[in-house]
Parts: sequence; structure tokens; C-alpha cells
Amino acid sequence: MNNNTETLSSLSDIASKPHLSLRKKSLFATGVGNLLEWFDWTVYTVASIYIAAAMFDKSNPTSALLSTLAVFAAGFLFRPLGGIVFGNLADKLGRRRVLLTTMMLMAGASLAIALIPSYEQWGAWSSAALLAARLVQGFAHGGETTTSYAYIAEIAPPARRGLWSSSVFFAVGSGALIATLYLALLTSWLPDEAMKEWGWRIPFATGSVLALFALWVRRNMMESEHVGAASKQATIKPWSKAKIFKVGFRLFLYEAGATLTYYTWVSSAAIYAISIQGMPANKAFVVSCIAQVIYLMFLPVAGWLSDRWGRKTCTLISLVGIAATVLPLWQLMSAEPWTLAVAQTCGLLLIAFITGSKPAAISEQIPTQYRTRMFGICISLGIAIFGGTASYLSTWLYSSGIGWIFNVYLIAVCLISCIVVLMWKNNTGRPMEEIE
Repeated sequence: MNNNTETLSSLSDIASKPHLSLRKKSLFATGVGNLLEWFDWTVYTVASIYIAAAMFDKSNPTSALLSTLAVFAAGFLFRPLGGIVFGNLADKLGRRRVLLTTMMLMAGASLAIALIPSYEQWGAWSSAALLAARLVQGFAHGGETTTSYAYIAEIAPPARRGLWSSSVFFAVGSGALIATLYLALLTSWLPDEAMKEWGWRIPFATGSVLALFALWVRRNMMESEHVGAASKQATIKPWSKAKIFKVGFRLFLYEAGATLTYYTWVSSAAIYAISIQGMPANKAFVVSCIAQVIYLMFLPVAGWLSDRWGRKTCTLISLVGIAATVLPLWQLMSAEPWTLAVAQTCGLLLIAFITGSKPAAISEQIPTQYRTRMFGICISLGIAIFGGTASYLSTWLYSSGIGWIFNVYLIAVCLISCIVVLMWKNNTGRPMEEIE
């Protein structure tokens, strides 16, 4: 009897090895796609000054920049729609098909932005075409974020769910870093006039071509075994509509703090240094790259710590730390590049405590049968409302001489998110099928 048990255990171990290998390959494939999607998404932000000059009436540079950031925010408005549509499809058709579809949509929209004629050639039609492309990107991005958060948490070993989850924002951060570095190199190599006329289009075209590689890598991804199990779990203990709304609203408030702080330090800081403090664009991009490299190196550490300290502890470290330091760090920034380097590095290290385990943290609060659908609505709405407007609000308020309002706003949102996190159940490392 013991021999038979040992034999079965040995066969089980052998069978599990290729399965773990397939999980790791799927993890890599998801990361590559996330990286390229966020490269395409972030290029718009870091190139916003050049897009403003090309796609809008440049007789008023500040107005053109604000119009460009408004289009950026409009892209976020379609993220909830993409999250809702693809969140439902991810349950019906599987996570893999959705992740392939969102990749194709993002690539097509990026290619369109690279080819849109300038304002001088098309007039207002250029602005309208840019808006349409950003809406498609927002739609695809909502589906990608919704599905990849759940997918990584579901295929990860429970004891290493935080560490594996850090790969999502490692890919996100890498895409943002490469986009920033790309613009830094282009602004160093090309004259300013060339950048304004055609140089800013190069990263968008590059991203659309590299998407073909991402699609090739993603073609053999495994499907989450929890998708098939969701219908079985749903018959055990379904949630009432009141509970779905209550938990969904809390998830939205959590995302408000998570996304506002993220976009403040990843995107808005460099824009503020360039447009408000007068820092040279190429120097601002370089020091921002350095800060983001340090952040990326720390992300796996933060994910690993969340497996040991718990998601709640790490999330609170991030939110409380940012609320306490945003005022002095923002006031530190000037036209000197080192001030942006110090402030952004400190801000991003605090961000890592929340992004290093975010997919695991939120997936451990929602049962499988509701996960992608609730992410699609609540997470996407939080990102659209708070993340999509971060750069616009920051630039507008500081250009109006009342930038302190933005900092007070960020602190208030962080504190509200902290209250939500304090209500979380401790589901760190718990099997997904046991989450109620």
C-alpha cells in the first residue's frame, strides 16, 4: 500500500513539473504582452508635448498641451467599457483569447497614431483621429488589465502569488521605462524641430511592429484552470447583489488610491518638471529613467515581502508613506535634474509596495465567478476617474498657481483607500477556490 502511494506521489510530481513549466511560460508571455501594451500606452504621455504641437493648434502651447492630456484622459474613459466587455468574455471564452485580442487592438491603434497627418494638414480631423485611436487603446487596455490581473494570480503557486504578481507591474514599469528611455534617446539624437514634425511618431510605429512578437509568444499560453471551476464555485455560495455592490465599491475606492499615486509618480512628475519648473526635456527623461530602473529592481522584493508580511501590510506601507511624503517631495522638485531623480525615486519605491502584489491582493478578495467582471467595472472605473485625470489635474492646477490643491487631493484619496484596506480579510496565499 505504501509502495503504491509512493509510486502515485512520484508520478504526480513528474506530471506537475511540465505543468509548472507551462505556468512559467504563460507568465513570461503575459509579461511580454503587458510590457508592449504599456509601452504603447506610456509613449503618449511622455511624448505629449510633441503630440500637442503636431495634433492641435499650437498658437497657444499651454492649451494644446492640456488638450493632449484631455485626450489621454478620454482614453481612460473607454477602459471601463473594455473592462466590462472583456471581463465577461474572459469568463465565457477564457483568459487566453482575451489577452490575444487586446494585444491586436492596442497594436493597431498605435500604428494609427503613428500615421495620422498633422493639424496643419488635416486641421481638426487630426485631433479627432487621435481621439478615436486613444479610445480604441483605452478599450483594449481595460480588457488587458482586467484579465491579466486575474490570470497571473490564478496560475501562480499560492505561496508565491505575491512574487509572481510583481511580474505584472515589472512589465508595466518596463514598458513605461522603455518608452521614456526611447524618448530620451530620440530627443538627444534628433533636433527639436525634427522631433516635433516626425520624430515623436517613431515609438508608436515601433510598438505596433513589436506587437507581432508578443502575439507569437502568447499563442501557446495555458488557460486558467479556475475559469472552468468558476461555474462550480458559483453554485456553492453566491453573493447577493447588495454584497457585490458593497465589495465592488470598496474595490473602486482602493483602486482610486492605487492608481492616482501610481500615475502621479510615473507620469505626472516628469511632466511637472518640464512644463512647470522648466527642466530640459532630455535631462528630465534621463533622470526619470534612472528612478524607474530602481523601482523595477525593487518590485520583486516588494512582491516577495507581501508573501511574508501579507498584502494588507504592504499596501498600507505604500498608501500611508505616499500621503506623508508627497508634499515635501513635490516641493523639492525644481529645474535641477537631481531634484526630480530624488523625488521620483522615493515616490516610486513607496509605490512598489502596492504594485508589487496588487494582482494577488485584489484577486484574493474576490471569488473566481465574480473576479474579472468586478475588475472590469470597479478597477477600470477607478483607473479612468483617478488615473486618467492625474496628469491633467496636476498640470492645470500647477500652471494656475494652486498646485497645492492637487497634493491635498492625493492625500485625501490615499487615506480613504487606507480605510478600505483595513477592512480586508487576510487571504494571503489562500487557494483561489477557497476564497468566498
